[in-house]
Amino acid sequence: MDEQEHGPLAGFTVGVTAARRADELIALLRRRGAAVVHGPALRIVPLADDTELLAATKEIIARAPDVVVATTAIGFRGWVEAADGWGHGEGLLAVLREVELLARGPKVKGAVRAAGLTESWSPSSESMAEVLDRLLAEGVAGKRIALQLHGEPLPGFVEAITAGGAEVVVVPVYRWMPPEDTGPLDRLLDATLARTLDAVTFTSAPAAVSLFSRAEERGVREELVAALRHDVLAVCVGPVTALPLQAEGIDTYQPERFRLGPLVQLLCTELPARSRVLPLAGHRVEVRGHAVLVDGRLRPVPPAGMALLGLLARRPGWVVSRADLLRALPGAGRDEHAVETAMARLRTALGTPKLIQTVVKRGYRLALDPAADDKYDTL
Repeated sequence: MDEQEHGPLAGFTVGVTAARRADELIALLRRRGAAVVHGPALRIVPLADDTELLAATKEIIARAPDVVVATTAIGFRGWVEAADGWGHGEGLLAVLREVELLARGPKVKGAVRAAGLTESWSPSSESMAEVLDRLLAEGVAGKRIALQLHGEPLPGFVEAITAGGAEVVVVPVYRWMPPEDTGPLDRLLDATLARTLDAVTFTSAPAAVSLFSRAEERGVREELVAALRHDVLAVCVGPVTALPLQAEGIDTYQPERFRLGPLVQLLCTELPARSRVLPLAGHRVEVRGHAVLVDGRLRPVPPAGMALLGLLARRPGWVVSRADLLRALPGAGRDEHAVETAMARLRTALGTPKLIQTVVKRGYRLALDPAADDKYDTL
């Protein structure tokens, strides 16, 4: 199986914290071969306190924007109904009749027309990326753009139009809250701490804040920060999303275009570049997160085997004792026989037993090719 068949992210595991558009991001990652751990860090609920929505509504009525983007049918209806309840319904509708009103797809268009309005434009794809492309093509510099949010901020949208020179007024019809069921988020957090994730993706700043809050509740905040600083890649859709992570001293990676597609493409570049490539017994071996490429062929490896291989790969060609290997095995206890069992399974998984040599009474070593000895003997 070559690179074209297994995908650039094969052998890597990526965490997804998104609630909105998570399915789209997960599909993009899996299509490129990644394993995915989904732990939504947010849930979307109606505003219990409408002060922010009221303030945004008054601001829009007092100073009409150039463009209004309606993102969801339920959110747009909720906004108009709330404004009507406050006695500002007619004022809001009067403004919306005069501005460039963009509706994200047929459902939103239906809600706009039900309110007695007519949209200026709507994509058939229901894609915010298409709405963004239109705005950027028209030019947003100096424009005032109102964006009706539906809970979690839209991945990269605000960053992109702000970078283009627009002033953004957000209309928060719903807000984000921590998830009611923290099980999936805890599993993502545990996987990050265990370094079984190669990267974690963030599509909004609130998701990052929520992950840190959950880690704080569990007493593992410092451990989470350490994992993201040193071992697990933190990939953000844009600079605003990255701020809570950067405040913790975590280096973040962001695509040049603040969209989900470029975010996944960035992972396709960064993760393989971080993997270890070794010439062993005449073969090219690339060690990834939960699998190994042997001459370009994908070989899934059990967690115990990856733990052993990771330790051996730190000093290629050097003998590693059974005692040291035992300490690297997850939950192995004190029986060195566990090393032999895990090693046998690792060799089977690799499909080429000669990649790892047994050194009698001493331990094991990777069968580093002689020509590579000089490169690695000082590591």
